[in-house]
Amino acid sequence: MAQPEDRDDAALVAEAAGGSQHAFRTLYRAYARPVYWIAHGLVGSAADAEEVTQETFLAAWRKLPGLELRGESLLPWLATICRFQCANRIRRLKRDREHTQAAVEETLPATIDVEEQVVTAGLVDRILEEVAGMSEIDREVFRLCAAEGYGYQAAADELGISHGAVRNRLSRVRA
Repeated sequence: MAQPEDRDDAALVAEAAGGSQHAFRTLYRAYARPVYWIAHGLVGSAADAEEVTQETFLAAWRKLPGLELRGESLLPWLATICRFQCANRIRRLKRDREHTQAAVEETLPATIDVEEQVVTAGLVDRILEEVAGMSEIDREVFRLCAAEGYGYQAAADELGISHGAVRNRLSRVRA
């Protein structure tokens, strides 16, 4: 089994598709935070983003047996599922609001901004392209600090490098 720091998404997907809860948990831990932030950007509320994140991973679990991962990262596939789940959630909330007139207006965008969704999807794709072109250590620093929310020292301990090296690499990656 691959460890999280040197995981191979394709191998983890194959194991999870075969029923390995441990492999699926590893994928969940690796990608729950980025999926949450994509969802939050589209639905606009923390509660809805949490629900969409759970729905995304539930849908992913169901679809894993038929998935052939083409590429290094599972994130683009999860981001696509997430966007569909967001659209479904927004439609459901809008329908509920129309029927009950009791929905809270600030939890729902007034309209679905297709242009914003396209820009967000394009931005995610560009970020993933840039991350793919980085050195392995820079990708790991990005994954730990930007995607998983590790602090500098925690990431340094995880990677076996100094706090300063993590700080400097992350600064360069963000630039």
